[in-house]
Amino acid sequence: MTIGTLAITIAWVPFADPEQVAMLGTVAVIILGYTGFRFAVAFGYLPAGLPRGADRLGVRRVRQQHRLESRSWLEFTVDGRDRWLPVYFDSALVTLTPRTAEIDGRAVSVDGRRMYPSGRVRDSEPVGRLVDNPERPDPEAIGRTGSGRRVLLDAQSAVVGPCAGLLWVYVAGGGSVAFVAATIVAAATATWLSAVRGSDPS
Repeated sequence: MTIGTLAITIAWVPFADPEQVAMLGTVAVIILGYTGFRFAVAFGYLPAGLPRGADRLGVRRVRQQHRLESRSWLEFTVDGRDRWLPVYFDSALVTLTPRTAEIDGRAVSVDGRRMYPSGRVRDSEPVGRLVDNPERPDPEAIGRTGSGRRVLLDAQSAVVGPCAGLLWVYVAGGGSVAFVAATIVAAATATWLSAVRGSDPS
């Protein structure tokens, strides 16, 4: 998703004036920087707030639905307090029933499969509606989580594109070409942001 968004952004450079080129460059730097930050958290190079020395903890998966946002969380208890860790979607999450996970402060593994954090551990319940996984996993549920469904879910955020295009033309001018470019770049960036934050297509 990051590569596609960068390609869309860079594709408009030949049609842009110096001010627009600077703006497109800024967007590209933000995309690269934030993607790098998310990768660093996911792979444990930056802390996600996981308990150190916890070794093995009971976890369960909950799915959050809040407005257009849908994410997967692992819920576990440390020192008598519930904690929630957002994780990037993995098809194994769809059929995950409560079980024991290995947590070492930098990584989480469930049944030998690593789960990648998409943010920091929370000690308060995520906002929105939380849906628990069923006690009996549905094997057909995995087939409903393909890449097409994921892109469709992420693309809901693209509705901000025309608003961003109008705002750009109002602030910096540029006419219809600038409006189209700003709309497409904003829509692609919004879709990318939804994906890089860890959307859940299930």
